[in-house]
Amino acid sequence: MTPREITRSYYWIAGLYTLSASLIWGVNTLFLLDAGLNIGQVFIANAFYTVGTVLFEIPTGVVADTLGRRVSFLLSAAVLVVATLGYVAGSLIDAGLLWFMVFSVFLGLGFTFYSGAVEAWLVDALDATGYEGELDNVFARSAQITGAAMLIGSVGGGLIGTINIVIPFAARAAMLAMVFVVAFHMMHDIGYEPKPLTLQKIPVEMRRLAADSVRFGWTQPQLRMLMLVAFIQYGFMGWAFYAWQPYFLELFGDPDAVWIAGLVTAGLSLSTIVGNVFVDWYTRHDGRRTTFMIGALAVFIMAMVGVGLANSFLLAVGLLLLGMAAAGAMGPVRQSYIHHVIPAEQRASVLSVDSMFASGGGILLQSGLCQVALNIGIGPGYIIGGGLTALGLPLLAALRGMNGEADFIVREPGHTGGLAAQGLPAVTAVDAKPCAQHDPPGAGEVAEAPAA
Repeated sequence: MTPREITRSYYWIAGLYTLSASLIWGVNTLFLLDAGLNIGQVFIANAFYTVGTVLFEIPTGVVADTLGRRVSFLLSAAVLVVATLGYVAGSLIDAGLLWFMVFSVFLGLGFTFYSGAVEAWLVDALDATGYEGELDNVFARSAQITGAAMLIGSVGGGLIGTINIVIPFAARAAMLAMVFVVAFHMMHDIGYEPKPLTLQKIPVEMRRLAADSVRFGWTQPQLRMLMLVAFIQYGFMGWAFYAWQPYFLELFGDPDAVWIAGLVTAGLSLSTIVGNVFVDWYTRHDGRRTTFMIGALAVFIMAMVGVGLANSFLLAVGLLLLGMAAAGAMGPVRQSYIHHVIPAEQRASVLSVDSMFASGGGILLQSGLCQVALNIGIGPGYIIGGGLTALGLPLLAALRGMNGEADFIVREPGHTGGLAAQGLPAVTAVDAKPCAQHDPPGAGEVAEAPAA
């Protein structure tokens, strides 16, 4: 396969996966409320999704780094089909909080099989076929495609949810089954040789993965700063993505207007695409990735605080869209920075730990902000969460002060960038191989936040 064919396959797989998953993103909170949970129990159920992502990031990283990225993705689609149908069954039988907590953990398991695997597959394949472009642009284009898929899925889910709020979940399960078939035929490991894995080897591989994650991830100052920022920002976003649904319907004045939730989620998709387009413009010029990330995070913080202070539906929606555009712009640049400093052999493992950090922040902040929402209100939760996210600014400033080679976007004749970034100080310091990578997201990690 050529690099162009590989990226095309990547876009198709990521787009169809996001389209399927996003059918419920605009109505998830409303679905759980309709299933008999109160708002506090909804946040608990969503928090257990995050618990699942933390518990299973390392074990599923072992799968991606041994049996292969393709097997990991196929397992993701299969587990999500089962977990989504579990949600449907729970709604039909009035199962209660414990049932949804259990299946939320399984949703987390499904998405950890995805996180890292598809990106690792992409970068391995591009590396093996001689791709010499910038990764920022690939990830930005992918985010635009998944954003468009999220737009279609969220609007469609909101519309069919007005008929019966269970239908988007059933449709999601059916479409994920279709994605499994598509990926089975389109996705083959290129540039990575799968390794056999037995039950006896799993504990050994988990210990190896944990050690590699520390050696090649946490001990690198550049990655440590980015992980800490993700712990704060994505932790807050995991709560914020679900909290706006009842909050905005209250501001709108009609708690039964499910179609509004679908439209707002569609707007979030469009705003993310706008942010991704801005990345395309920025990377056409010499510059620093940290400059971009600091500016994007500052806009995100101000917008989220503004959502909490807003006293009208339109103002709150506008500020939320602005904040998500900033997050959408920051995501691909952050991904590219990480890929420049992660060694190839430990790519999926280190990125799984990066995702685990983000999920860990979700457990902590979702729990705290849930109590704020119950006792004070959802609006104050946005104010407090946005304020806490400001702690990421000095961390990014410290990252900028390191002057790492991955920080610089250089456009000059002969510059290969992307996968050709060999000899980076952060990599050679640990005697690693040339760099390569893992994942939503997305949605990217931004896309991972609304995973359930």
